[in-house]
Amino acid sequence: MRNRFVPEPPVVVVTGASAGVGRAVVRRFARDGARIALIARGMDGLEGARREIEQVGGKALICPCDVANAEELEETAERIENELGTIDIWINAAFAGVLSRFMDMSLADFDRVTQVTYLGQVYGTRAALKRMLPRNRGSIVLVGSALAYRGIPLQSAYCGAKHAIQGFHDSIRSELIHSGSQVHVSMVQLPGVNTPQFDWIKTNLPKKPRPASASYQPEVAAEAIHFAAHNRRKSLKVGFPTLKAIIGDRLASPLLDRYLARTAISGQQDSELVSPDRKNNLYEPVPGDHGAHGRFDAEAREHSHQQWLTMHRGASALGAAALGLALIGASRLVLGRRRG
Repeated sequence: MRNRFVPEPPVVVVTGASAGVGRAVVRRFARDGARIALIARGMDGLEGARREIEQVGGKALICPCDVANAEELEETAERIENELGTIDIWINAAFAGVLSRFMDMSLADFDRVTQVTYLGQVYGTRAALKRMLPRNRGSIVLVGSALAYRGIPLQSAYCGAKHAIQGFHDSIRSELIHSGSQVHVSMVQLPGVNTPQFDWIKTNLPKKPRPASASYQPEVAAEAIHFAAHNRRKSLKVGFPTLKAIIGDRLASPLLDRYLARTAISGQQDSELVSPDRKNNLYEPVPGDHGAHGRFDAEAREHSHQQWLTMHRGASALGAAALGLALIGASRLVLGRRRG
């Protein structure tokens, strides 16, 4: 159901707006003429995102901010409302990760991933709800992952954070329903996405990081997030790899443990060695405007048929019903001919 409590064009806040999925989300909302607040740490990417919005006639507000700092994020939300107007949509797309065996990772790195990936969404949601609840309208999107349902080796901090977001979402959604609020919170579970993260995620491994499974272009993720912001669905699961991870864990979790132990460690590493001077963005942004896409354009999928069916479930149901009726009619015709 279309969310009638979000005006058009809206004021939209996007965290992680400088690159990757967040950058693709910015581009998608810019097509609507939205006024967009850009939250991230890297000024090069923020400036690039602003230029893209202004090129299509939109309005952007650059907000340098670390989402792991609750006070800084609250001050940023106040500034956004003062300069752009009341916040209608808040997208929590910022995250961080470390590719490492758990015991090879420092606790400081584990804490940092948790603070950005989990608490960054908690702080963002709180800042948004503080403003949306008194007005009784607004939409918040939590960006999750297939790994919120099925953890994989080498990503213990990230998987733990995504599991935490899933539980957080269930809890606050129930509270909003209990209070009768028209503020809506949804969650989008993403598969692997071809973003620059694979060139700047911190790694303790010898070879370059790569997606663990079939990846999708960031525009696929952005379309799902845009849909979630405007429709009152609890969650969207993007791509068949996401569904396979969820169903596989429910049906055969111990077997999946063994399968991932055999395949997922080598499967998350490319053939090339990591350069000794490679920079990562765990504590500081990597300089430059990196855009939305990573280096896997040749293999990333540009469409998700499963996502289309999810977003158009009414049409899907009608199509399935029509197909069923056609099959029934055909079977009756065949049986009638045989009897004749």
